[in-house]
Amino acid sequence: MRIAVFPGSFDPITLGHYDIVERAYPLFDKIIIAIGQNSQKKYMFSLEQRKEFIKQTFKDFPNVEVDSFEGLTIDYCRSKNVNFILRGLRNPADFEFEKAIAQTNRTLTHDNKIETIFLLTSAGKSFISSSIVREIINFKGNYELMVPDAVRV
Repeated sequence: MRIAVFPGSFDPITLGHYDIVERAYPLFDKIIIAIGQNSQKKYMFSLEQRKEFIKQTFKDFPNVEVDSFEGLTIDYCRSKNVNFILRGLRNPADFEFEKAIAQTNRTLTHDNKIETIFLLTSAGKSFISSSIVREIINFKGNYELMVPDAVRV
């Protein structure tokens, strides 16, 4: 079974995230959207809110599951017996950052059984990031154009 983990903080989930999952959906038997917890980070939305946003956004995708985890993504993948990590790339800076993480993960697995799959975000969504959306929300701007319906509160 081809299962991919799409890890992130999803604070909040954006149309860029949606684009990656929608396009990866036919490639895998199941996609687990895994919300990582970082004790050093202050989130705008609670874990439960983020889970609910994602569940509502993908309610019509039966092979998309939502979960959360603490610790290393690679350890989470091992615990779920997953061989693929799904990542979206918006720009060259994302590629350099994600490449370093993917190479580190390969080193940590020793057995090289977990592969990172990169998808380029569609051009019309490549400028969207959760941090930009949070900033727009903080200043009471029109963020609704960048997020799925479930996030539009």
